[in-house]
Amino acid sequence: VQLQAFGGGLVQPGGSLRLSCTASGFSLDYGAIGWFRQAPGKEREAVSCISNSDGFTDYARSVQGRFTITTDNAKNTVYLQMNSLKPEDTAVYYCAATSIGCSLVPLLYDNWGQGTLVTVSS
Repeated sequence: VQLQAFGGGLVQPGGSLRLSCTASGFSLDYGAIGWFRQAPGKEREAVSCISNSDGFTDYARSVQGRFTITTDNAKNTVYLQMNSLKPEDTAVYYCAATSIGCSLVPLLYDNWGQGTLVTVSS
């Protein structure tokens, strides 16, 4: 079971990025995929999640209305579209898998990918 997140980079405030999380070794029919982030000196926090069985999604209040999570089962990939980015969105972003449904609780996720750095700065 392996997850890999990519798509990070440097973007100006107000800009957009799309992160991708590819899964190998298991199908995205399994549980849910979540996106999390960790800024320097801060604890890891939840961003969003999507249940693979019914497409249910949830978002942290700080990103609601700006970020959108979607799944492409044919490509075994989960995307996080990030719009209207702010400097406070700067962090390393991780994707993770859980056997249960969509949850914003990091402890419920047992498979984590390597992160991808997103920097929002002018």
